[in-house]
Amino acid sequence: MNAVIDAMSETRREILLRIKQSGGATISEIARHLGISDEGARQHLIRLERQGWIARRPARTDGGRSGRPASVYEISERGENLFPKRYDELSIALIDTVLDLYGPAAVKAALARVADAWVRDWETRLRGRTLEERLAMLTDYYVKSDPFASIERNGHISLIERNCPFRSVAMARPYLCSITVNVLTRLLGYNVTRIRRFQDGDGCCEFRVLTDRPVESADVRFALEPRDGDAAGDGESAL
Repeated sequence: MNAVIDAMSETRREILLRIKQSGGATISEIARHLGISDEGARQHLIRLERQGWIARRPARTDGGRSGRPASVYEISERGENLFPKRYDELSIALIDTVLDLYGPAAVKAALARVADAWVRDWETRLRGRTLEERLAMLTDYYVKSDPFASIERNGHISLIERNCPFRSVAMARPYLCSITVNVLTRLLGYNVTRIRRFQDGDGCCEFRVLTDRPVESADVRFALEPRDGDAAGDGESAL
């Protein structure tokens, strides 16, 4: 079981598991299941809702009842992350299938398409901003208000990420990080290179901004990060 669930009180853990197993439950249903009062169940549900693990929606009615409908409590999007998922395995399987069926060029084209979409999403927000302002905003690149992203200035400028949300997939298929390198280069207007990597045991990814190498976003061609010793320089051998 997830460590967060294990740390909950027995009652709240039972409520959360009941909601997950039933696909949603009302206050009265929870109270009956636990053998407690409706008010007691409501207080526990309020706490779980405030913590973001569950969410409310109006119960569907048969159209014949009057009065205020009861609320159904469901597992929230955040709460779903408490339960076992296999997204990483599916993502890797899909990438490998494209590679097997259509070859490296198809994978590279797909990654380039993702990079284009992320650039479009960000460029309107960054338009007219200085480099410093862009860097500050891009600490939210992976996660909004990311507490694990920071800017380092020590004779150079680097964006450092210590909690990659795609870490498991990226560890298995490091070339996926080429998307971030490409996107940051285009959004910042300078070449960006990754000089520290989770994959190398560095405990973070450090994206160094090469301020002596300005670029025009429209001129930047998507390229895979080359592996050490990749003479081709386009990273194709990384696939």
